[in-house]
Amino acid sequence: MPLAVYILGLSVFALGTSEFMLSGLLPPIADDMDVSIPRAGLLISAFAIGMVAGAPLLAVATLRLPRKTTLVALISVFGIGQVAGALATGYEVLFVSRVVSALACAGFWAVGAAVAIAMVPVTARARAMAVMIGGLSIANVLGVPAGAFLGEHLGWRSAFWAVGGASAVALIGVVTLIPRIPLPERRPRLRGELAIYRDRQVWLSIVVTALAAGGVFCAFSYLAPLLTDVAGLADGWVPAVLALFGVGALIGTVIGGRVADAHLFGVLLSGITASTVLLAALALFASSPAVVIVLSLLLGVSAFYTAPALNARMFNVAGAAPTLAGATTTAAFNLGNTGGPWLGGTVIDADFGYAGTAWAGGAMTLVAIGFAAVSLRLHSRSRVVMSGGPVTETASVERAQRV
Repeated sequence: MPLAVYILGLSVFALGTSEFMLSGLLPPIADDMDVSIPRAGLLISAFAIGMVAGAPLLAVATLRLPRKTTLVALISVFGIGQVAGALATGYEVLFVSRVVSALACAGFWAVGAAVAIAMVPVTARARAMAVMIGGLSIANVLGVPAGAFLGEHLGWRSAFWAVGGASAVALIGVVTLIPRIPLPERRPRLRGELAIYRDRQVWLSIVVTALAAGGVFCAFSYLAPLLTDVAGLADGWVPAVLALFGVGALIGTVIGGRVADAHLFGVLLSGITASTVLLAALALFASSPAVVIVLSLLLGVSAFYTAPALNARMFNVAGAAPTLAGATTTAAFNLGNTGGPWLGGTVIDADFGYAGTAWAGGAMTLVAIGFAAVSLRLHSRSRVVMSGGPVTETASVERAQRV
């Protein structure tokens, strides 16, 4: 695996910490900004909305720009967004800062994923994406609990300052260690890249990714108040349990990245099914502290076990347009990260309680299993009829790239 892929994973650590740390900061932010917890939860959705809109827009806008220059510009804007959030004087300013940060984050993900995929063979795509997603996992192990710890002891703004510092370190790494990636001799054409959206498998991948991510983050976004108000744990437990989720995420990413290249649909179906079962268990046993702690760890495993496969699947079905494939995957994940917290907040406002968010998340992942099964059926049919014999998905991707 090229060193540059690991540098991208390191940069994603800063991005992921900012994206997920609000799960442990909602109560102090809500108190400071004088808003309800569900309204504070919309800051999570704001970031996700920026990711959804920003990924395809910035992928298209930077299609013909040098890759390294684009990465440097985007990580710089992201860092500025963190500083703006730390200095925010009101809820509206904080909301806008989250959207701006998300736009930069989305662009970095889209371009970074395309760069990572371009540097490895087709058969190592899931492993390359696992390295980048590993940055998210480590963010959940270290960054998110550290943010919760800082929020509890030094105020929630200190967590934003810390992410701003991590962004500066990431910028140095990108400037000094990412090689110059030459643009292809034949410049990418927007019309050719957009052609991927004619493929129903691309749309199925979008739906499965959005529902699988949304189901988990419907519950995870409100994990902090569930731990304290339902399970009865002290506030000091929140960073530790968030760290356990991150440990599970790291374990899931490593296992999923190693297995997904050979058993992509097996990983998808087994991982999403496991998330569904775990979310139902979380809803049923939300008042049992020991069970909730164990389920938080296992939910991190199941959620991130599927992530490399979800990314690799999109690059397989949209291999002729790698930049938009990366942007589309980012947008799909964040459609889920938008819809999940929104649905969770709706459930709480309807007086179903914090445990109700796990039931709602389980319903989303159950639907995701159905769409994944449809995608598998279409995929199995397509393997049998090309050029008079069976054709593997890798072979068809290679043909598409040659065309």
